[in-house]
Amino acid sequence: MQKNDVVTVTIEDIGVNGEGIGKVDGYTLFIKDAMIGDVIEAKVMKAKKHYGYARLQKILTSSEARVKTPACPMARKCGGCQIQEMKYSAQLAFKEGKVCGNLERIGGVPAELLDEIMEPVVGMECGETVEVAAAADIEKADAADYQPFCYRNKAQFPIGTDKEGHVIAGFYAGRTHNIISNTDCILGVPVNKEILECILAFMEEYKILSYNEEKHTGLVRHVLIRYGFTTDEIMVCLILNGEKLPHAEVLVERLRKIPGMTSITVNVNRAKTNVIMGDKIKLLWGQTFITDYIGNVKYQISPLSFYQVNPVQTEKLYELALDYADLTGEETVWDLYCGIGTISLFLAQKAKQVYGVEIVPQAIDDAKNNAKINGIKNAEFYVGKAEEVLPDYYKEYAKTHNGEKAHADVIVVDPPRKGCEESLLQTIVDMQPERVVYVSCDSATLARDVKFLREKGYELTKVRAVDQFPHTVHVETVCLLGREIVNDKNVEYAHVDYEPKDAEYLKSAKGSASYREIKEWIKEQHDVSVSNLYIAQVKDKLGFEKRENYNKGADGHRVPNCPAEKEKLILEAFKHFRMI
Repeated sequence: MQKNDVVTVTIEDIGVNGEGIGKVDGYTLFIKDAMIGDVIEAKVMKAKKHYGYARLQKILTSSEARVKTPACPMARKCGGCQIQEMKYSAQLAFKEGKVCGNLERIGGVPAELLDEIMEPVVGMECGETVEVAAAADIEKADAADYQPFCYRNKAQFPIGTDKEGHVIAGFYAGRTHNIISNTDCILGVPVNKEILECILAFMEEYKILSYNEEKHTGLVRHVLIRYGFTTDEIMVCLILNGEKLPHAEVLVERLRKIPGMTSITVNVNRAKTNVIMGDKIKLLWGQTFITDYIGNVKYQISPLSFYQVNPVQTEKLYELALDYADLTGEETVWDLYCGIGTISLFLAQKAKQVYGVEIVPQAIDDAKNNAKINGIKNAEFYVGKAEEVLPDYYKEYAKTHNGEKAHADVIVVDPPRKGCEESLLQTIVDMQPERVVYVSCDSATLARDVKFLREKGYELTKVRAVDQFPHTVHVETVCLLGREIVNDKNVEYAHVDYEPKDAEYLKSAKGSASYREIKEWIKEQHDVSVSNLYIAQVKDKLGFEKRENYNKGADGHRVPNCPAEKEKLILEAFKHFRMI
């Protein structure tokens, strides 16, 4: 295969970044904007020895997963919506498969276990964005092909200049910093267009220059817009390569006329960097924050606050994390990478005490304030790196408590895309929480960290993907890892009057049941929960073939043995399913 070759390709698979994958005479090609089932004409752009990259030239036969007409004419040019041309049902299947594939390939989680524990992906439902989409004049397709739009409560638009010298706003083309002019992104709320056109007209009128990234000249770098889906409050923040916006009072007067306008600020960022926001916020009008709700918890959101961009799905995400935490009101919980306390305050509603950790001082100030305005008194927050704060706390606790080790009942982590550092994961293991709830925006680093925790004696018990970002390749995932802590001093082991069947009988036994079926039957009959580990231990005693993920525990970390009372119940289930 050579560069510039034009070939006909049948797309047979899809990569983790949404690119179509097909083969020509055994040679693999990765092709952006193609999807499984497409037969396409493609031009080879880069050819390596065993694989290459090609550009979609023409669709010869469309996949059944392809929408007839993309809602946004910029879909292929813009780098924001990688899979907008894919039907939503197919998007959800892709994302669930992406999470599952990474956990199996990177995390070493057996496919058998994933089949048992992985729950269906949480997608957006018909009607959840219909009202907003209707305001943007976007037609809703039938339920089977529903496409959720206008779900983002935050948008950051780079400001630039086109070839004719006009000021433009839009988004960067994929893998470039070339701005695709677009003031009407259909992932955001309709009011974004009105705001952007107001700002662009103002800049043209008063000859205010846009930022030039190469020369580090010009003034206006980005425009940040936030919208409260519950409150209808609007925030506008202009990111400047300077301290002051000329004629700011004129722009304020114009923006104030937009219903819902609550906060107008500028952010100073004079650094030669790709980082969008600086540290300094200056108020032009109104207040420096807007308010919004997730469930019944109220949050104040500043320009620098981390706040999930899809409020509809965020509530589902946090409810899922809360469900996995399985709180009774007696637990001590650590929430690492807590941001402005979004998850912390959700957890605090059902926990005894919550400790949140976040590196950004402004975010911790917001978290403390959010706890105050919600009347939540059982949440404390610490400023610092999670990978430093928790290990330091663990060491200091032992010094001040005569060698006693710090313990947490539940630990929740919601790290950035890079995942957790190994030192933090080790401290989590050392604190021996009964449950670890891992919320991830990158399933690859999630899988890496899950592998570490499984090797240290924690087993993956639940996994569920949540589609926070329709039409993109990104997906949130919530995992539950559990390990029952058994104190030998407090557990009485009883003799089990049971003799294992001989090997020949086991071979001839016709009954079978999955781990999930066994657990569900015991729960239904006796209202007792048993772990996969305990079932595997009893199977081992009986001479059953051992599971691939049967974990004996890493050095220095004891895996608990199945208590006698639970062993009896597991044996009873084996008999019920004719396994013995």
